Amino acid sequence: MCNKPLTTYRTGVAPDWVDYNGHLRDAFYLLIFSHATDALMDVLGLDEAGRVRTGHTLYTLECHLNFLAEVKEGEPVEVRTQLLAHDAKRLHIHHALYRPGEDASLAESEQMLMNIDSAAGRAAQFDAQVADKVAQLTSEHQGLPQPVCVGRVIGLRR
Repeated sequence: MCNKPLTTYRTGVAPDWVDYNGHLRDAFYLLIFSHATDALMDVLGLDEAGRVRTGHTLYTLECHLNFLAEVKEGEPVEVRTQLLAHDAKRLHIHHALYRPGEDASLAESEQMLMNIDSAAGRAAQFDAQVADKVAQLTSEHQGLPQPVCVGRVIGLRR
């Protein structure tokens, strides 16, 4: 059993990714997390060859971002990804952004992904090989604690 999330993406913060405050611009957090989703697809067998073989891909249905600490130009960062749950067509995942070697997350993104049959243009059950990899990753992540930001709702207290 795996005792940690997958490290799915590593990058440095590019100069054109920072805003007027010298911090990583909010849109680029999502770009980084999007690259991590691509890497997760590769792990699950939905890489380019898998997409050609199955005719399937993943679409993001919903995404929540939590900005927890400042990230500055030039900093190296990595995304660690955890599979929280799944059904026959969807993945509930969590990406967290870290400085390499550190344990405090800088940002987190909870996402719901849907398996799509590209030719039909609608949701479809995972291909058997992909479903097997999803089940394997679920088993590996089963004992991990649920991240703190998962399930948050935006709102003002009254």
